[in-house]
Amino acid sequence: MLRKSPMNPKYPRLFQTGYIGRLQLKNRLVKAATVTGLAGMDGCVTERLIRHYAELARGGAGLITTGATYIDDIASEGYYQLGVSRNEHRPGLMWLADTIKVNGARACLQLHHCGIQRTLRAPPIKSASRIPWAQLYAGGAPFPEELTFEEIREIVKAFGNAALRAKQAGFDMIEVHGGHGYLVTDFLSPHYNKRTDWYGGSLTNRMRFLLEIVADIRTKIGHDYPLSIRLSGSDYEEEDPITIDETKEVAKALEKAGVNVLHMSGGDHQHIDKESVSAYWPLAYNVWAAEEVKKVVKIPVIASGAITSPELAEKILEEGKGDFIGMGRPLLADPYFPQKAQEGRPEDICPCIRCCDCTERGVKIGSINCAVNVAVGKEEQFRIAPAAKRKKVAVVGGGPAGMEAARVAALKGHEVTLFEKRKLGGMLIEASTPDFKADIRRLIDYLSTQVKKAGVKIVEGEATSQTIKDGEFEVVIVATGSTPSVPDVPGLSKPFVIGALDVLHGAQTGKDVIVVGGGLPGCDIALFQAEQGKRVTIVEMMDEIAQHMSLANKLAFFERLYKQEVEIRTGVRLEEIVDGGIVVSDRVGGRSEIKSDSVVLAVGLTPNRKLFDELAQVPGLEAFAVGGCAEPGKMIYDAIHEGYGAAFVI
Repeated sequence: MLRKSPMNPKYPRLFQTGYIGRLQLKNRLVKAATVTGLAGMDGCVTERLIRHYAELARGGAGLITTGATYIDDIASEGYYQLGVSRNEHRPGLMWLADTIKVNGARACLQLHHCGIQRTLRAPPIKSASRIPWAQLYAGGAPFPEELTFEEIREIVKAFGNAALRAKQAGFDMIEVHGGHGYLVTDFLSPHYNKRTDWYGGSLTNRMRFLLEIVADIRTKIGHDYPLSIRLSGSDYEEEDPITIDETKEVAKALEKAGVNVLHMSGGDHQHIDKESVSAYWPLAYNVWAAEEVKKVVKIPVIASGAITSPELAEKILEEGKGDFIGMGRPLLADPYFPQKAQEGRPEDICPCIRCCDCTERGVKIGSINCAVNVAVGKEEQFRIAPAAKRKKVAVVGGGPAGMEAARVAALKGHEVTLFEKRKLGGMLIEASTPDFKADIRRLIDYLSTQVKKAGVKIVEGEATSQTIKDGEFEVVIVATGSTPSVPDVPGLSKPFVIGALDVLHGAQTGKDVIVVGGGLPGCDIALFQAEQGKRVTIVEMMDEIAQHMSLANKLAFFERLYKQEVEIRTGVRLEEIVDGGIVVSDRVGGRSEIKSDSVVLAVGLTPNRKLFDELAQVPGLEAFAVGGCAEPGKMIYDAIHEGYGAAFVI
């Protein structure tokens, strides 16, 4: 079936028909492969996985690429993922390909061998050389085994056989994952490939494995079947990295070998902040690699890496930095991103905030998840439907939990009133002040717009228990958030002591700043101040700072922080604020003084639970507490999921 999308005057290039080889795509939006954890333990397709990809396909992307599938039953499976290693997988794959296509998209199956990044930690772990992924090895994984010539030959054949199964199953295209630190990258990388035979040393030798895979695939599926290779422009390794100059040579060789499209990315699991691009890095972080590769090949190039808005995607196409746009996490945050952009409704796109919770809280402990899209991976379970009975609902608090609760309750058909005494956004307003948290500003705009579009009545003012009783509400969702805690120490009244929220509101600090508290707010304030040229010291009573950051964000945060030479003092407790600084004590009672001219307090939060406690005693009133007022220190993920959950059951 051929299908052409209507042109959109706002994004004319994004919704232009495109070709990859003989394959016609209705637009230039490609769902990049993301691991889901939704396959069965045997690698087979499940109903839950089908529902997930059906939703993605209905959302309007031109091409849907599955998460990486393992190609043999020896050592290619890196985590619990979809398989294409044997014929028993084929019936489910046919079901998956048909589902994607019948819902309006083209279907691409990604093939992969995990190499050293075998997070199952089960032997054997196979790689180009006996160079481990340091983090995995430190966690107890065995040393990788160097592949023999015979094993390399079998893996090459396995890729070809897997490609044939994908073609027989009805997929429109195949993508070989040659980036992100997996086996193909292990061979391409001078850091991980220390071989001295045909497959090591020169770039010609290091790319031999990939070219043999391409040749075997072509022999088995023919020369006109669309084939994509995903590459990292650089793996960002500190020692012996993959360079863009080498990647361009690989790209030229792949074009000559008959590859139809190159999907450019960056990073590996050691540098996952540049693979799943962290919020602490700029948008479109790896697009430079696509731009460079386009200079040396004539086949189309897919640009990807933190492209989170249709405006940015259109700009990349307009500037000739890519021919197609690859999106992973943004289409998890909102599968209908393409449809909404095409209809000229970008304000209705739920934005990816690059928190990395999709893998950190999701696949790492089970299956795909998302901070801002509760339904991802659970599409049917959390599909919003009209409530059996329309109720009068009050939501108190316009932060993320309150706005999400109001939005969902209104979409279920309830009569909803949202009370907010200052401005919609809650503590997201302060959290989004640093430019490295600008993604959150788009979330505030989105939620604010959606509650208004859903018909929620917004009251600017404080709600009391009497307000709720007088309004004759049947249900109340209390989302009043938290208040910054104040430590019980001498010297709090000194003029150079500043609250964390005040700093984010623009309160001036001196040249030397102490941030008391190494949680997420304290860390962001410390980086925010340091990048303004302040000399910053973080004081934290625990053994480490940034404990609740995702790994990707933590790697990026510390890379930026270390460039500012911020001093970090852990295992010490604030005892007193004195003229010219603070006094701290360590665990054995030793006291010392740290000099500064400003002290910023970011020592935690106290829940604003008073209203809920009062309303919980009102007869006949159904009351919920969500977000920070239920438990302080919660992340955006928790706030939105709790707000959604409370409204969903009404």
